[in-house]
Amino acid sequence: MTTNTAYDHIRVEKNSESKTATIIFDRPEKMNYISMLARAQFAEIFTELDKDDNVRVIIIKGEGDKAFSAGGNIQQFMDTHPEELSRLRVNVAAPERSPKPVIAQLQGYTFGVGFEIAMACDFRIAADDTLLGLPEMNLGMIPGSGGTQRVAKAVGLTRAKDMIMRARRIPADEAYQWGLLTKVVAKGDLESEVNALAKELTRFSPLAQRVAKEVLHAAEEGPLSTGLEIEGRAYGMLRCTDDFKEGVEAFYEKRKPNFTGK
Repeated sequence: MTTNTAYDHIRVEKNSESKTATIIFDRPEKMNYISMLARAQFAEIFTELDKDDNVRVIIIKGEGDKAFSAGGNIQQFMDTHPEELSRLRVNVAAPERSPKPVIAQLQGYTFGVGFEIAMACDFRIAADDTLLGLPEMNLGMIPGSGGTQRVAKAVGLTRAKDMIMRARRIPADEAYQWGLLTKVVAKGDLESEVNALAKELTRFSPLAQRVAKEVLHAAEEGPLSTGLEIEGRAYGMLRCTDDFKEGVEAFYEKRKPNFTGK
C-alpha cells in the first residue's frame, strides 16, 4: 500500500492488491471539516486517480469514528470571494465526473459539504450511527455545492424541502428509506461491507462500468428519448470491445473473465 499525505488534511492510500484508492479526510479532532484548499485538492486528487489504470474503485471516508465530515470552515466562507464560492460545486462534483465507481463510506456526522460530496458518489454505505444534514439554513444560507439539486433529484421535492428548509438531521434508517443511502450496516461491519463492494465492482469490465455510469447520468439529466438513444449507441459500441468478447468466451467456457478495460 502507498500513501500520499501532501494535501491539506487529506490522505490518499492506494492498494495495488485490491486495485482501490482511498481518499481520507484526516482532521478527526475537528470532525474532518474540509477547508477551501482541501476542496480544490480533492478535485486534483480525482484527476490523478482517474488517469491511474491500476485504480479500479475509489473509496472516500473520514478519519476517526465520529464523522465522515461535519462540513466546511464557516469563517473561510466569509473570507472567500462570492465568485469563487459559486464555483465550489465543480470541485465537489469530482466523484460524479470520475469514470470509475466511487463509494462513500459514511459514519457519524455527515453534514454540509461532507454530505454534498457523498451525494456526488455512486454508492453510499453508511454505519447505523450516520446523521445526514444540510444545516446551511441555520446560517441564513443554502447548500451551494450541489446539495439542493442532488437531494431533490434523489428523494423528490417534498422530502428535499423537509430536509433543507428545516435544516433537518436525517438518521441513517430514514435516509435509507428515502433512497439517500445504498445500504446501512452496523458500525463494526462498515469497513468490511465497503471492501466487499469494492471487490465486487473490480470483477467487472472497467470499460463497461464507465459506460454504464455515463448512460445512467444521461438518464437523470435528459428526456427518455435522448437517454434511449445514448443507451443504444453505447450498447452497440460495447459489442465491439475486447472485454465483451472475453466475457462471452468466459461464459461459455465456465470460467472467471479477465477484463482489461479494452
